[in-house]
Amino acid sequence: MMLKGYGLTTAELYYHMPDYAHVLNSFIWQEYDLAPDHPRLFKFIEFWQSEIDGPLHSVRFTHRKMIAPGEWRNVTGEFTLH
Repeated sequence: MMLKGYGLTTAELYYHMPDYAHVLNSFIWQEYDLAPDHPRLFKFIEFWQSEIDGPLHSVRFTHRKMIAPGEWRNVTGEFTLH
């Protein structure tokens, strides 16, 4: 999946409690998704709005590709101390 461009998308959804409208709660969601369109994230948000009683207040999300340049380094040797 990573070679196809997928990366880990993490979203924090803030929603109002159904019984207590003034109380905000949070829910963390993670899934492998394609940036910049994020089809799985938006499908989950649509599911939430249609099936879950707690109305959404806001959504924060971040996306991190698992394979990116500069994430590895070539080690040519190592040494131990003591």
